[in-house]
Amino acid sequence: MSLFNLRLSEVHDRLHHRDLSVRELVQASVARISETDAKIGAFLTLNEEGALAQAKAMDASGAAERGLLYGLPAGIKDNIVTEGLRTTCASQFLSNYDPIYDATVVEKLKAAQSVTMGKLNMDEFAMGGSNENSSFQLTRNPWDTERVPGGSSGGSAASVAAGQVYFSLGSDTGGSIRQPAAYCGIVGLKPTYGLVSRYGLVAFASSLDQIGPLTKNVEDSAYVLQAIAGHDKRDTTSANVEIPDYTAALTGDIKGLRIGVAKEYLGEGIDPQVKARVMEALKTFEALGAEWEEVSLPHTDYAIATYYLLASSEASSNLARFDGVRYGVRAEDPANLLDLYKKSRSEGFGPEVKRRIMLGTYALSSGYYDAYYKKAQQVRTLIKHDFDQAFERFDLIVGPTAPTTAFRIGEQVGDPLTMYLNDICTIPVSLAGVPAISVPCGLADGLPVGLQIIGKPFDESTVLRAAHAFEGMTEFHKLRPAL
Repeated sequence: MSLFNLRLSEVHDRLHHRDLSVRELVQASVARISETDAKIGAFLTLNEEGALAQAKAMDASGAAERGLLYGLPAGIKDNIVTEGLRTTCASQFLSNYDPIYDATVVEKLKAAQSVTMGKLNMDEFAMGGSNENSSFQLTRNPWDTERVPGGSSGGSAASVAAGQVYFSLGSDTGGSIRQPAAYCGIVGLKPTYGLVSRYGLVAFASSLDQIGPLTKNVEDSAYVLQAIAGHDKRDTTSANVEIPDYTAALTGDIKGLRIGVAKEYLGEGIDPQVKARVMEALKTFEALGAEWEEVSLPHTDYAIATYYLLASSEASSNLARFDGVRYGVRAEDPANLLDLYKKSRSEGFGPEVKRRIMLGTYALSSGYYDAYYKKAQQVRTLIKHDFDQAFERFDLIVGPTAPTTAFRIGEQVGDPLTMYLNDICTIPVSLAGVPAISVPCGLADGLPVGLQIIGKPFDESTVLRAAHAFEGMTEFHKLRPAL
């Protein structure tokens, strides 16, 4: 574990000075996965042979030009396509799918010379907040293996928390990077919508999905974001904006920074210990010279309903391509074409995916479109307007990432409405399309609590600067689960 407790920059220095080989790093990752994954269940597909071969080639080449993430073992969420490496979205429907191309973010990681250790477990098609909806296996929280790691990027968070990889990529639709990062005591960054290409990400809700890094600390998050951000002409929603040097923002100086504390994120339903950790974090910001005061985001109460109508509607449209004809699993001996569709989808999709497809199809149907989908889009505009108004006064908005710490496995899986409420603090951010990071801010009953720092569109630099300054004044990011 000692190697995996180092910051990326420290590992980079050791590699540069030949004090460490890529093969040693990859072997350490393989050993740690072998030692812990029977307890955690983070990996769906392990790329051990390919990773070791890549490490051997990199060590032999002695390349002078080394990317930002040179030689670093990484994990990829299983809804991000990887050429020749099985990509299942944790669904029986794609249990035999071997992509013939790489997602843009995977291309960028290869250009930065990181090493892909394998594909990580998730809620099926990214639909869930606990990782209990995977159709293959259960992923457990390294802090307490009787608790969930969060979702849908639970495998991505658990693998980093368990020290199996240096960093991982996840996807965030309504909180699926930030919430598992909070539950697992690591750093999770959801970039501004459009900053990171979605090309090669299997779509759940196209107007919300965004790829981002999960890391052990904020500096590492800046390194990974630097590597994966940027315009992509293959993604029509990709923003053509200038990419700054994110690591240059990590100065530790936040004097005069104006922070708004969303009162709706600290009200009813928030665990008292979680609230206490957030209030303690605000004292740390005060000590660093920042100023804070309460702010209202009045349409927060409508965010859950708005999100599930919009996300489910988009899922209904996106998942229509899974019909048993072009790729994925096909039902045997259908009576006709309609029977092929019905049987393939009945056998291939799990209960949560079916629930959301039905909800979305209903919301888009004739006679209900205006009452549900259109109305939800209008409310989404109001939610975004709340953030726009708040950012006229404040540089950042701060609150808890999740209302509680990680809950026990099986505790909420039979109650979808309770499960959905776990995303009350993250969903409004996704609807507004703004960036946010979750950083560890303490423990509650021995379990990690996440602090969410929300920024203006494309102002990841300020988000990272504040998170890094907070991290520099605390030791929470150094805490590790006792596996």
